[in-house]
Amino acid sequence: MQPLFLQPVFKERIWGGTALKQEFGYNIPTEHTGECWAISAHPNGPSVIENGPYAGQTLDKLWKEHPELFGHPTEEVFPLLTKILDANADLSVQVHPDDAYAKVNENGELGKTECWYIIDCKEGADMIFGHNAQTKEELIQMVNEGKWNDLLRRVKIKPGDFFYVPSGTIHALCEGTLVLETQQSSDTTYRVYDYDRRDDQGNLRELHLEKAIEVTTVPHQAVASNPTVETAGDVTITTFVNSEFFSVYKWDVNGTARFSDEGRYLLMSVLKGEGSLVHNGETYSLVKGTHFIVPVGMGDFEVNGNCQIMVSHA
Repeated sequence: MQPLFLQPVFKERIWGGTALKQEFGYNIPTEHTGECWAISAHPNGPSVIENGPYAGQTLDKLWKEHPELFGHPTEEVFPLLTKILDANADLSVQVHPDDAYAKVNENGELGKTECWYIIDCKEGADMIFGHNAQTKEELIQMVNEGKWNDLLRRVKIKPGDFFYVPSGTIHALCEGTLVLETQQSSDTTYRVYDYDRRDDQGNLRELHLEKAIEVTTVPHQAVASNPTVETAGDVTITTFVNSEFFSVYKWDVNGTARFSDEGRYLLMSVLKGEGSLVHNGETYSLVKGTHFIVPVGMGDFEVNGNCQIMVSHA
């Protein structure tokens, strides 16, 4: 048993840029690369295992054929998706459905509750997070009249901020933001507004107003982030969220930190620095931009070096 290192999948987006190459050294396909699907078993972009006996296999196949690696889960599909997003321009204002709505209306797809860790952003950056309508009728009226400045809530952001974004929350990342996103494994997005942008064919981008209005939570319900911080030896662990969908942590390692097998698989992404993971006498290099899974039953391991790792589990 050993950690499973993953090859990311990249997605071109109208709002993407080159930050994924500049910050992480990724070999991106174009200068409009908006998304790195870092740990994914979604059919629209499954990650490939890079090392060990499962090298060359996709994560979705591994989930089905080797459930022991994941503790024999009851879920039919791998439940999480880790992304890094480069918002070189404003994303569309959007909203995601919950599990019940997506199951009926999106061919059995999971809903999409997600969260964002702000890796970096430009000075004075903000994002759209919520709305001001008090009833569905008011929401519909403000959308139809294009009163976006009155409808949409904006919040200032800075590196290190964390936001929990439940399904039903109107939101949008804005220009100059680099984010690690942990989300349910879903690719369903309903666009509410897209600044009248046109695609490379000159067509206005599609909106999904009927579904968006159906799934939007009215009035907006803000979920406050209250991180807790614990230091043990050479590691500081920040706990951002423990929800029914996922738990997310940040490990800041400066030296040698030992971790015990807690009987669950972990999704891990190195955001800063470098170091190594040592397990059963084997040493695995950890550099900025590395993504891997610690499978169930791998046993205790240690992380050496000076690095920052985002960790999540279902």
